[in-house]
Amino acid sequence: MANKKRTPVRYTSRDFSSIKQDLLEYVKRYYPESYRDFSEASFGSLMVDTVSYVGDILSFYLDYQVNESFLDSAAEYNNVIRLARQQGYKNPGVPSTEGLVNFFIVVPANPLGLGPDSKYLPILKRGSTCASNGGGSYILNSDVDFSHPKNEVVVARIDPDTGVPISYAVKAAGKILSGKFVQETFSVGNYKRFRKLALSIPRTAEVISVFDSEGNEYYEVDNLSQDVIYRDVINRASDSDTVPSVIRPYSVPRRFTVETIGSISFLQFGFGSDSETVEASPVDPSNVVLKFHAKEYISDENFDPSKLIFSDKFGISPTNTTLTVSYRVNTSDNVNSAANSVTQMTQGLWSFRNAATLIASQVRSVQNSIEVVNPEPLVGDISAPSSEEIRRRAIDYFATQNRAVTKEDYEVMVYQMPHKFGAIKRCKIRQDSGAFKRNLNLYILSEDTSGFLTQGSPTLKKNLRTWLNKNKMINDTIDVLDAYVVNLGIEFEVIHDLNYNKYDVLTECVSLLTSKFSDPLFIGEPLYITDVYNYLNDVIGVVDVTKVKIVTRTGTSYSDVYVDTEQLMSPDGRYISAPDNVAFEIKFPSIDIMGAVT
Repeated sequence: MANKKRTPVRYTSRDFSSIKQDLLEYVKRYYPESYRDFSEASFGSLMVDTVSYVGDILSFYLDYQVNESFLDSAAEYNNVIRLARQQGYKNPGVPSTEGLVNFFIVVPANPLGLGPDSKYLPILKRGSTCASNGGGSYILNSDVDFSHPKNEVVVARIDPDTGVPISYAVKAAGKILSGKFVQETFSVGNYKRFRKLALSIPRTAEVISVFDSEGNEYYEVDNLSQDVIYRDVINRASDSDTVPSVIRPYSVPRRFTVETIGSISFLQFGFGSDSETVEASPVDPSNVVLKFHAKEYISDENFDPSKLIFSDKFGISPTNTTLTVSYRVNTSDNVNSAANSVTQMTQGLWSFRNAATLIASQVRSVQNSIEVVNPEPLVGDISAPSSEEIRRRAIDYFATQNRAVTKEDYEVMVYQMPHKFGAIKRCKIRQDSGAFKRNLNLYILSEDTSGFLTQGSPTLKKNLRTWLNKNKMINDTIDVLDAYVVNLGIEFEVIHDLNYNKYDVLTECVSLLTSKFSDPLFIGEPLYITDVYNYLNDVIGVVDVTKVKIVTRTGTSYSDVYVDTEQLMSPDGRYISAPDNVAFEIKFPSIDIMGAVT
């Protein structure tokens, strides 16, 4: 028996049945005399079943743990989130609902009765709260100025004897955001690396601010290695109407990240100490000092001029202090609201100009007259992304690497700049073929307060350069240039069906073209005359389109840029091409689109 050839163990047997079969064969081969009872009721059969069961369980959990270690095979939701975070993806957390509401107040008339008394036109401050009939809470996201000239004003009450208005109703619009503000304090003891704090109230939508008891502010960043943030500063220049804020980069040694797992949010700090850092300051590359260490010569150094804090501590960890965290939480599982359901003003934060000179009773009357209503439904995505959606987003996010490489990357970044730094309506990027280096020309167009295309202000261009600089390729140089607006008009002639009223047909033609060309074209986008023919032929009552002509509009209220449409016409007459730095716009469709019906 000692010379028997031993059969190798088959490690491919992983389930209960195959493990049990291998064990029985092993026992029969090597213990034929000591174990002969293979009946199901025997003690030996119990031991074989037990070992097979343990082997099956271990095999299952081994496979399960391996699958949960990779993003493409993980099944548990929390594991998918953790693996996605390793790819740079940040879980969006609790969704929010944002929308417009209308505010109404009653203001006393001026002494002459001609319009409201401007002294009693207040500002409803950001942070005021309102509620829906279903119990949802909403926060005003920006100040509402009732003295703005675009507000609607109507007579509210008149003197029954003289007929002179004694008060006016003023309507103003503002943006609201779902949730309510919550403040929580944390007592922090001795120094601890990578301190992590859990917010006690679930469904946190946004962390507003974090201050310690010494007055130091901690800033939220995407990752702890990011030591530069961008803050907005009030624009004092003449273009403040279209660009209300100026973007400024700041270095922030005190920082944290927000991590949401399930419905609980955590604040994650770094592991530096107060003695290793400086206060937050504006980024200035001239402040960078190369470490020469008493050398009498200067060597060629490669450095990042925006990295002003020489530290590998990922920010500092608060120590022996009290943290005050202000954050916004959703008050209900469903943050949507139907139209006309947000009707309750729960708290108003008011600001009156020269309040000391006003009559207190009149001020209270204005405040008590406030009414609110949402004309449209407030709808937000309340369903959390599934595991498969998070998996797909993480893979796509990892591919972008937070950098702009292609033309599409740059254009996406331009449109992602917050509107408070200036509204970019249209943009187009082209490589400058005449430049010696890899220079890019970025043509932009903004919009004025009436929604028409206009050239960007100097402050807007400065903000845009700062915004693009953080993610652009290091060897790319970008020139932000103004594009030109060319205002066009459309003239057409159609033949109508005699069974239809020709005036009705003409009205339908103009209405259809107005809806199709209400938005300006993109920079460099041609205007296809064939589309105009197709639109007109689709109008009921039109038999044939005999003529379509594109003309340039100039003069008062129009752009001063003129182009010859005949020279820009394609050889086959199908479209009018636009230069790379020109955008076509039909500014006033009601008068720029003209037609005749025969």
